[in-house]
Order: sequence, then structure tokens, then C-alpha cells
Amino acid sequence: MLTAIGQLAAVVIGVPSIIYFAIQLREQTRERRQAAVNALTRQWSDLTKALHEDAEFAAIFLRGVHSFNDLDAISKLRFSAFENRFFKNFEGMYYSRCDGILTPELWGEIERTMSDFLAYDGVRQWWETRKHWHTEEFGHVVDAIIAKDEKPTAYSAYDLKKTVLPKGN
Repeated sequence: MLTAIGQLAAVVIGVPSIIYFAIQLREQTRERRQAAVNALTRQWSDLTKALHEDAEFAAIFLRGVHSFNDLDAISKLRFSAFENRFFKNFEGMYYSRCDGILTPELWGEIERTMSDFLAYDGVRQWWETRKHWHTEEFGHVVDAIIAKDEKPTAYSAYDLKKTVLPKGN
């Protein structure tokens, strides 16, 4: 009888403890996921600052997305450095998705953004020169997006002929 009472007491005390532990673990997971998403958002924001804070680089970027091959050496270097950071950011987001940190909805948003950029010849030209700097797994993701051969539309309203470039360009 005492054994049965002891087991019942263990269940009465143990089950709520397990439930409490599960709730705490779930909350910590949610907080960890949100912290990771916030960090990725900050990285993305820091990266895109170059486009709105530096008119000279913005002009290089617009020319580069259309044709990496037609850029001069200095512009290729600047465009390439930016694209490398850009794609390293995408790669980090991809692995965050694989680890379950990013939801399918957030990854879908990122994948659509990648698709917009990878629709442009200049970005594809750059990718061919630097894809070996990325993991093979992520390279397959990028190559699959390129294989869709989508029409470039993200900058279709940006008429480069009407763009006033900063002096020296």
C-alpha cells in the first residue's frame, strides 16, 4: 500500500514538472528562433545600406546586375564583394531554415528575393565566378533557382539610360 501511495505521489508531482519543463523548453525555442531571425534581419539591413547610402555603389550595382562582365575591374571588385556578402547572408538563412530556425514562410520570402536577383544576367555571371566560395549544398539551391530561368523584373523599371551616374562613372 505504501508503495502504491509513493508511486501515486511521484506521478502527481512528476507529471506537472514534466509539463512545466516542456512549456519552458518550448518558450526557449521560440525565443531562440526570434533572436536568430532578428540577427538575420540586422545583417540584411546592414548589407543593403550600401545601396541607399552610396550613390556611386548603387550605380555600380544597377550596372552589375545587368552585366557583371561589362563592369571595369574596380567596379567588378566592389560588386563582387557586395554579392559575396549578399549570398553568404542567403546561405546563412538557408542553413537557418534547414535547422528549423526560419519558418517555411520566411524561407519562401528569402527564396523569392533570391529568385528576383538570380533572374539577372549580371548576377548569374558573378555566381559562375564565385559559386565555389559557397557550400555545395547551397550551390545546388542557387543553381535550381537559376534553372527556372525566370524573367528579370525586380529592376525592370530602372532605365539605366536615364540614370544619372555620379561623377567618375
